[in-house]
Amino acid sequence: MKKIIAIAAIALIWSCKKEEKTPSIAETMKTYTIGQMMDNEAIGGGSFSPDKSKLLISSNRSGIYNMYTIPSTGGEMVPVTQSDSSSVYSISYFPKDERMLFRMDNNGDEIFHIFVMETDGTHKDLTPEEGARSLFYQWSQDRASFFYGSNKRDKRFMDLYEMDLGTMEPKLVYQNEDGYDVSAISPDKKFVSLSKSINTNDSDLFLYNLETKELTKINETQSGNSGQDFSHDGSAFYYTTDDGSEFAYLMKYKMEDGSHEKAMARDWDIVGSYFTHNGTYQVTYINEDAKSTIEVMEVATGKNIDLPTVENMEITSVSFSDDETMMRFYAGGSFTPSNLYVYNLETKEQTKLTDVLNPEIQAQDLVKAEVIRFKSFDGLEIPAIYYKPHQASTENPVPALVWVHGGPGGQSTQNFSAFIQYLVNHGYAVLAVNNRGSSGYGKSFYQMDDLNHGDKDLKDCVEGKNWLAQQPGIDGEKIGIIGGSYGGYMTMAALTYAPEEFDVGVNLFGVTNWIRTLKSIPPWWESFKDALYKELGDPYSADSVRLKQISPLFHTDKVTKPLIVLQGSQDPRVLQAESDEIVAGVRKNGAPVEYVLFEDEGHGFVKKENQITAYSKILEFLDVYLKGEGEEGTPIKDGNL
Repeated sequence: MKKIIAIAAIALIWSCKKEEKTPSIAETMKTYTIGQMMDNEAIGGGSFSPDKSKLLISSNRSGIYNMYTIPSTGGEMVPVTQSDSSSVYSISYFPKDERMLFRMDNNGDEIFHIFVMETDGTHKDLTPEEGARSLFYQWSQDRASFFYGSNKRDKRFMDLYEMDLGTMEPKLVYQNEDGYDVSAISPDKKFVSLSKSINTNDSDLFLYNLETKELTKINETQSGNSGQDFSHDGSAFYYTTDDGSEFAYLMKYKMEDGSHEKAMARDWDIVGSYFTHNGTYQVTYINEDAKSTIEVMEVATGKNIDLPTVENMEITSVSFSDDETMMRFYAGGSFTPSNLYVYNLETKEQTKLTDVLNPEIQAQDLVKAEVIRFKSFDGLEIPAIYYKPHQASTENPVPALVWVHGGPGGQSTQNFSAFIQYLVNHGYAVLAVNNRGSSGYGKSFYQMDDLNHGDKDLKDCVEGKNWLAQQPGIDGEKIGIIGGSYGGYMTMAALTYAPEEFDVGVNLFGVTNWIRTLKSIPPWWESFKDALYKELGDPYSADSVRLKQISPLFHTDKVTKPLIVLQGSQDPRVLQAESDEIVAGVRKNGAPVEYVLFEDEGHGFVKKENQITAYSKILEFLDVYLKGEGEEGTPIKDGNL
């Protein structure tokens, strides 16, 4: 009898243990400071050294981007540069020795110069002309030179130069008098691919013979065309086009007879394609529902090779060594920053080189994005990316933000954002709306906001807010709007033209006066200035009436909701005056306005110290004016931080 009772007691205890509920993430998660979240390291690049023993990368671990090397077998990163002001971005190892190329501007002014780092640690500016902008294009096939663009002759146009690696002296290859953009140079250096924007949706594509000076138009109809690469033997030129299709596909143009052949098509835009150095592989990128899908085809067989896999991660970028035996790749996702790996194509061995997630952060605390779609005011389906906080529930509804990407014509993607994760970690849901006019969803969708900015695209954002308000766990009475650049414009448009829809606005370097912005675009935008005018309006024509109507600066009397504005004074695209004046205008209404200005930033904030300041100020603002916590403080005065 005692034995039976004992067994029954044990069974009861076991039953109780089985019924014990496993704690949810919301119950165990930590709340992180912006300093902790920004200590997730950002890595970029990955050029193999000639002997493949190292890779050259960029990292912001020092607080700004600097250049580092890392062993391809794994090991510690070694700093190559130690800049404490302007960010340094690696370009490549030299093909046959361990010299390095890198680029750098002046605190975000986008006037980049190309530098060489010698093996003794000294460096030299290869493009020293003051005020001139230079961009690396590609190495020559024989690896004895590289091609780059520079506007030193005429600030409006990028001429094509070839830099000899022996003499380090440049030679003008193509003088650009007509505002073309360069996309590729043939292996025999005979042809250069040029494009000319017609509008933001369409562009003409040409091949220019550098020997005969003959210009051959490649596309046969008005369509969106983009040059990609020449085949290894130079017999064919590949380009993407949306001719007769909603989405861009890959075309092959045969150099011998000028015939066209469709090379590849998918259900989404093919956004890039190139051949590896010896032509063994063709690498193609597809923009599949706001994330990158990569296909690597073995040219000889026409079959795709199997790419390495990383559990729960997406491969976001690949690059090959010159001998094509090694591949470096990045793998990550919306819920984790991307790490760098090396993959041996012969042995199939893969090596993880970095671990960029701050060890103080529990990986399960980060939120994986969900792609959703909602119907807009006119029935149009709008795609969006949804981040729901772990702590959100019916019992604990959270405030939310509609996030608007830059552009016009940009796209929010399923990539990791430390800022978004910081907001979500602190209890704010985020819906990144890809409103009409966004890229990636077909050319008809892309064209829907032409000459209609601040109207139907704004209504899409309002409908995004309405979708959020209906979701379980969301406080529908506490929804704000946030965006940078064009998204900053949309924030201000929302507060001026739909002043009761959103409870707060966060404007990061947003356009507020379209007439001034379109008149003051950087001179190197000359090649697509006309296309920009066709989409937005010509500020020198009768369009200026409509541009004034859609410019929030002239309607600040409508703003009644709290606003925070952030700006970099070196910004060449959206001038500081845009933010200065919108802040002054809104303050006249007595609405709460905060202003954060950085003297050493351009269009976007790249220095960790400034990012920490900016994002913490935004959270403080949201906690007071959206979440309703704490006390309303004195607005930050115009000035520097």
